Amino acid sequence: MDALQITGQRPLSGRVSISGSKNTALPFLFASLLFDQELSFENIPRLWDIETTLKLLEDMGCSYSWDKESGKVRILPRVTQKIASYDWVKKMRAGILALGPLVAKYGEAKVSLPGGCAIGARPVNFHLEALKRMGAKVEVEQGYIRASVPSCLRGAQIVFPEVSVTGTENVLYLGALAEGETVIENAAMEPEVVALGELLQTCGVQIEGLKTSTIKIKGSKLKPPAKAISIPADRIETGTWISIAMATQSELTLENAAGPELAAVLKAFRKMGLGITEKEDGRTLIITPKSSYEAISVETECFPGFPTDMQAQALVNMCQAEGISHMRENIFENRFMHVAELRRLGAKIEVEGNLARVEGPTHLKAAPIMATDLRASASLVVAALMAEGTSTISRIYHLDRGYDHLDKKLQKLGAQVTRVAQ
Repeated sequence: MDALQITGQRPLSGRVSISGSKNTALPFLFASLLFDQELSFENIPRLWDIETTLKLLEDMGCSYSWDKESGKVRILPRVTQKIASYDWVKKMRAGILALGPLVAKYGEAKVSLPGGCAIGARPVNFHLEALKRMGAKVEVEQGYIRASVPSCLRGAQIVFPEVSVTGTENVLYLGALAEGETVIENAAMEPEVVALGELLQTCGVQIEGLKTSTIKIKGSKLKPPAKAISIPADRIETGTWISIAMATQSELTLENAAGPELAAVLKAFRKMGLGITEKEDGRTLIITPKSSYEAISVETECFPGFPTDMQAQALVNMCQAEGISHMRENIFENRFMHVAELRRLGAKIEVEGNLARVEGPTHLKAAPIMATDLRASASLVVAALMAEGTSTISRIYHLDRGYDHLDKKLQKLGAQVTRVAQ
């Protein structure tokens, strides 16, 4: 198991290119199950979650090739078994996205209940109720979801009690091949959901209401994409680099950035006092540090609000601000596990329920720390870069699930970061 050793308080400089979006690539790869022909993808990031997804598809009978240097992936979706096994799905929650395509295309599926980060309950009952309303028979037994369609999949009105990104994505798959119209109420509006909907539109599916809370889908026979499918920039990696620039007091230029999808994040960091210049319609961001920063209050919300996946990183930057900052986590009930590790570095953070109170500015000092989930691991990297001395971050397999060689990108900008075996 690898760890990172990071010596903090070193200024960085240069340009960094943001990798393709993990949360777009995964539903795109699972969408290949809807087709008979080979699909080609570009700008696929080198991540463990991508590796897991491709191995899962291979386990089903699909064949693939992946040029990790160029980011090109080819998938031939020849499904021989409609099973997403526990061995793969336990490694990432996105494995639930095998459910919709398998049922839509083949009329049956056996999908393990998902694993991934331990950041709180993310129930799959929304997915199951949607399947039932569309005519599927669903059972959960021995840790697996078993779904089958006795006659045919029919469009239905799906009302989510809470916004669910993967729930919306699974219904998009189902609606694409179902008879009639499917309506999703309280649908997720995240850019990754919109991107999946737009992909299906290019393949002949009639979809209305993307970027709104009500999506209408009219099923049809799919035609394969006419060209390779390109993955857009990762908005959370973009936000993480903004956090790194502020933490290290470094002017950085972010290329292939996701500025337009990060309005709430840009607003929060600007409110703290960080200089952010947008060029090329937000696809290039120039981050300029300031000598002091102001305390702010932030709440995580579904898109277009401040994303929960940036909560941990922003919490570290609040340690640089003058006064008392507040972060309220409204999405997951167990997503402050990184706070205990940040306190080991000297952060003054108190948590009561879903509210974190941060006192700053605080001088952080190096310590051995441990990642508990994907975004927590990113926040510990940010904190270690800010701290005096050399910190060791263990369990960075979480980091490798969602960040494409973050350590190597940091090294190119002048950071003292070493990957070591533990």
